[in-house]
Parts: sequence; C-alpha cells; structure tokens
Amino acid sequence: MISALIMAGGEGSRFWPLSRKKMPKQFLKLSDEQCNMLQKTVQRIKPLVDLDNIYISTNSHYAEQIKEQVSQLDEANIIVEPLKKGTAPSIALSAAVISKRNPGSTIIVLPSDHLVKDNESFIRVIKKAVMTASIGKNIVTIGIKPSHPETGYGYIEYGAKAHTIDGCPVYKVENFKEKPDLNTAEKYLAAGNYLWNSGMFVLNIKTLFASFKKHLPEIYQAILKIKAALGSEDQAELIKAEFEKMPEITVEYGIMEKADNIYLIPADFGWDDLGSWPALGRIKKEDEKGNIVIGKHYGIDTTNSIIYSPDKLITTIDLDNLVIVDTNDAVLICNKDRAQDVKKIRDLLSNAGLEEHL
Repeated sequence: MISALIMAGGEGSRFWPLSRKKMPKQFLKLSDEQCNMLQKTVQRIKPLVDLDNIYISTNSHYAEQIKEQVSQLDEANIIVEPLKKGTAPSIALSAAVISKRNPGSTIIVLPSDHLVKDNESFIRVIKKAVMTASIGKNIVTIGIKPSHPETGYGYIEYGAKAHTIDGCPVYKVENFKEKPDLNTAEKYLAAGNYLWNSGMFVLNIKTLFASFKKHLPEIYQAILKIKAALGSEDQAELIKAEFEKMPEITVEYGIMEKADNIYLIPADFGWDDLGSWPALGRIKKEDEKGNIVIGKHYGIDTTNSIIYSPDKLITTIDLDNLVIVDTNDAVLICNKDRAQDVKKIRDLLSNAGLEEHL
C-alpha cells in the first residue's frame, strides 16, 4: 500500500505580500491559471496513489479552504494539527492516522507548493524511491540536480553509490546543508556531489515510527497515545494535549540530519520550490527588456525587474533588477538580489504588531 502525505500548513512567507496567513502560497495560482499549487500537487501524485490514500496535513486556519479546493478528497484525509509546532509533530500526527488505516503503508511526503514541469519523470522517480524504501529500513529523499549556484535552497551532500534501482543510481546521504551564501553555493556546484533538497522523501511507516522513537522519543510517545485515541469521543482533546507536550521542531532537524539510513535518488523533472519572487523569472516569459510583468505596467528604461500589480497601473523610470509588488493593503519594493529577505520584513511587521498585513 502506498500513501501520499502533502504538507500544506506553511505560510509561504518569502512570497509576501501576495502570500498571506489567510491565503498562503499553496492556494495561489502561480504557475497555472486553472489550478493552485495544492491542487496541482494532488493531481501530480494521482497516477501513483489512489485518492483514498492521499492525505493533506494542515492547520485549523486552512482546513476549510482545503475542503473546498480539494473537494474530491474525503474529509477524513485532511489531517488538522491543533497547534503549529513544525513539520515533525505534523508528520507524527499524520503517521498515527495513516497507520490506523494502512498499518504497512509506504508514505510519500510532499510539499504542497512546489512546481514540477515533467510529471511523467516525477512519477518514475517516485516509483524508484518507493522501491528503494522497501529495501531494508531506508529513508529515501529526492535530490534535484542544480542548474546554478542557488542560495535559496538547502543542499544534500551525497557519498558513494549504494546500489541501483531499475537502472537508477541510489547514493548514501552524507549531510544536509542549510541555505548557503553565494560563494558556498558555487563550491557545492563545483564539487559535483551536492544536490538541491526538494523536501520530498519516501519511507515505510514502520521506519518512520522507528525514526521518531530513536531521534524524537517525546514525539514517539505522543504518537502512540494519539493512535490509541483515534476514533474515541475525546480524540480532539487528547490530540491537542499531546501536541502541547511536543517540542517545536522540523523533521529535517529532528530526524533527517541525525539518521544514518538516508539514501538519495538524483532527479531532474523541472522542479522549482517557487520560494521567492525571482522564481517567477523561471516560469513566466520575460519581455524584451528582461522584465516579468503581471498586471499593468508602463516604464522607461526599466530592465530585469519583476512587477506585479493586477489592479493598479505601475509606472517606472530608470530602474533595474527590482521586485515591485502591489496588493490591496501593502506594497513591496526590493532589489531582486535581496528577495530572500522578504521573510525578515514579515518578521519586522509582526514585531510591530501589524498582524493585519501578514
């Protein structure tokens, strides 16, 4: 049995001010006018996983939106975390739910807001990851072959080839690396054994439980209690109580960076995490001056810029390499090279008590 777990509780903070707490990136139609990012993720995995076995992990703020936007999914497959505690507790809760229904399931964990251009290649790679996860007790992650020294992604350092699955090499993971500066990213690219971290991984649910037991025992104990309470009258209260006890931690820090049973499959299926505004330059067509314009804009000597203004007319003179984003209640203007720092602006607004703009 194969299950898919789509993580849809994030806020897409680097795409502010378009991505907001009430309407985060996974609900935006960035690459497709018909479907938002979450809907496309569900469509992408459907050739491999039955709808009955596709689950979405989210929080209470987004649960109703997901029910409306992915209406073909049973409500029981939308797993709502009572508190925001990071991806490790979220995955733990989802694992408890999935294991109750499918005890021996292999789980494909996917972000909800990434772009994949070649769906057929994506499915082929995921199938090989599922096969690899069934050999022993492996965690299999998907590494993306880098096309340039990107500072907005984490990297995975891999070592010797461990084995081959259906003609595809599988490597032992040596280290997970945080988002680097440009100099370090260039060194990674030159070294040749670093791939972008896609945030996708595959493992058997028993391997997941064992990983929590070894590396995050507090969360493991909570999983057992939550699983035992599922279906009971006080299920919601117990889940919340156990969540409150859990540490706030991501699965990357809590498990992936500590485990020694992680393997990697290299992939090249047109992946992009669309993590910040310059990413639009990789999916939208530039005009003759190198600008990406979504909305209304007239400019003189304006080059290499991203301009988003669906409602108001934006006019510019003598500008280069900027991001200009106009929304109903907020405007962002920054150098494209500093677009990764948009998250810091959100933190600044939060500290100033301007929650209505977040």
